[in-house]
Amino acid sequence: VKFQDEPKMKLRVCVATCNRADYSKLAPIMSGIKFHPDEFELEVVVLGSHLIDDYGNTFRMIEQDDFDISSKLHTIVRGEDEAAMVESVGLALVKLPDVLQRLHPDVLIVHGDRFDALALATAAALMNIRILHLEGGEVSGTIDDSIRHAITKLAHYHACCTRSAEQHLIAMCEDHSRILLAGCPSYDKLLSVHDREDYKDIIKCWLVHDLIKSIDACFALVVLKNNIFPIFDICFPTLEMVRVMRKKGIEQHPNFRAVKHVPFEQFIQLVCHAGCMIGNSSCGVREAGAFGTPVINLGTRQTGRETGENVLHVRDADTQNKIYHALELQFGKRYPCSKIYGDGNAVPRILKFLRTIKLDEPLQKTFCFPPVKDSFSQDIDHILETQSALAVDLGGTNLRVAIICMRGNIVKKYTQPNPKTYEARIQLILQMCADAIRDAVVLNCRILGVGISTGGRVNPQEGVVLHSTKLIQEWSSVDLRTPISDALHLPVWVDNDGNCAALAERKFGHGKGVENFVTIITGTGIGGGIIQHHELVHGSTFCAAELGHIMVSLDGPECMCGSRGCIEAYASGMALQREAKRLHDEDLLKVEGMDMKLVEPVTAVHLINAARLGNSKAEAVLNTASTALGVGITNILHMVNPSLVILSGVLASYYQAPVQHIISSRALSSTQGIKIVKSDLEEPALLGAASMVLDYTTRRIY
Repeated sequence: VKFQDEPKMKLRVCVATCNRADYSKLAPIMSGIKFHPDEFELEVVVLGSHLIDDYGNTFRMIEQDDFDISSKLHTIVRGEDEAAMVESVGLALVKLPDVLQRLHPDVLIVHGDRFDALALATAAALMNIRILHLEGGEVSGTIDDSIRHAITKLAHYHACCTRSAEQHLIAMCEDHSRILLAGCPSYDKLLSVHDREDYKDIIKCWLVHDLIKSIDACFALVVLKNNIFPIFDICFPTLEMVRVMRKKGIEQHPNFRAVKHVPFEQFIQLVCHAGCMIGNSSCGVREAGAFGTPVINLGTRQTGRETGENVLHVRDADTQNKIYHALELQFGKRYPCSKIYGDGNAVPRILKFLRTIKLDEPLQKTFCFPPVKDSFSQDIDHILETQSALAVDLGGTNLRVAIICMRGNIVKKYTQPNPKTYEARIQLILQMCADAIRDAVVLNCRILGVGISTGGRVNPQEGVVLHSTKLIQEWSSVDLRTPISDALHLPVWVDNDGNCAALAERKFGHGKGVENFVTIITGTGIGGGIIQHHELVHGSTFCAAELGHIMVSLDGPECMCGSRGCIEAYASGMALQREAKRLHDEDLLKVEGMDMKLVEPVTAVHLINAARLGNSKAEAVLNTASTALGVGITNILHMVNPSLVILSGVLASYYQAPVQHIISSRALSSTQGIKIVKSDLEEPALLGAASMVLDYTTRRIY
């Protein structure tokens, strides 16, 4: 007997849209689902600002797109404060259960990071409805991040837009098999309809009639009473914006319009052909990049989002001048088109993903936690343990590891000779760290992570030593983060020893609370770090603050970098040792009263002692070294204009006074008063390595 195949059950998909912005992402998916009625059954729930007149009653565009709306929920409590937002979430949670129970969807599709979406995800999760979350894993700013990540934890499936977002979801312990790197669904429509021949007609209908002649420029700027106005619209203004516009009379300006809603297809043409887009909308850092449209992003709302080169951030938009200057830089430019957020094929991928959902699988979601070596129950000792970091300092001679607590106290330190080969060095680092972690339990210290300070050029974003100094062999193109993190099951940070010294001063030393300062290490070599606006400057190729290689002479002594006339070739411990040996070989170093054993190696200390006892040759060498360092620091003052210079290292106490004198006599008058201070920190490299861990894991800026 031949039996016919049983008809396949349709997947009931409920798409919930809260506002015009999320509908632009959801509409292409809704169209794709509707186009396959044999596989899917579409239900549409509309809530939030869609149903508010102040926002244009945008639910009508859903009806115009020929979608049947299954339910409309008025969930917005009027008000501009946080309390209204909380009340709106509560109202949505009261109304949603009846709707979801009636529709009984197999999957609820929720988008983004709005408070309305949080209410949807909460209700669905508590009612055992599978959730597909769009655009999770992204990082922006304000409360949006917390809401987005909260929805991620409630959702069972994820369709994200970028590779970074995918990695963030994995890091948040989401099941990799339930994460789809789809791209942004709005790009499917955006890339297919933006190149329309009637774009000029669309722009004409939104421009002021008298300014249609400016259409080829798309936008223009008019300066009126020291205010710059775009000849176009402010879309979706908040009540606070409306109040300010009315107060300043901007609404009456003939070149200005404020609109509640622009249809998406028309909005695409406006964004595509605009001379500049300004504001804090995610559209500026996402969709506008697809056309290369210049964007000025104001404030911190989108901080952390991936952007193309078309976006210029004005995060501290506290003065009109900053915004004017940004407009001068951006207006009328055209940048390469960016497809960071999509390639126009998101919807087919999402539909294919939906087809893989098996309704007979257990509904309870599972999390992919990383392996944990030692599990112990919570007790009072664990609660009271000291938050600490494991700091590693890789020097030319020694390898040091320390347990450092939040206040900068070194709880315990370990020192071993630095091996000459890569394999032996990595093995020793892991062994010393493992010993320290075991001791930390006894010392009641909770290790939050590992910070590594090393010589050479470092990519801190990847945790890779790019190029090493000659003092550390087999140490170029070395990934430090991966093997150490994998072995110890701890997060790992890596940076150059000079940068670590600056970080140490910022957290524990003279740089605490100082917005702009420079730290200079005067030891075997010369290095340092630059702090600008409380943040470390790394540079485009991670070689910022190579202060020892500032050239102060066109034809000076040869430096280890291969050049000549560098500060390091004059003022480093190695340079002074070289000159001390030269004087010693010429029998010009030792003077009466100087204690120097025959078998004792000649060092910079002997040179300094000889100078203090009146040796004119030694004095001349040190005077040249001090002048070179002073001139180099003067150049730094003229370039980055810090408010403080901190000298660190074994030679700092000797150089402080002469360098201050040289700056007073040679620097511009505006910088002559900048103080040169000696560091009070005994272990800047270790403390800086620890600060990378402690600042990041306690939610501070690094």
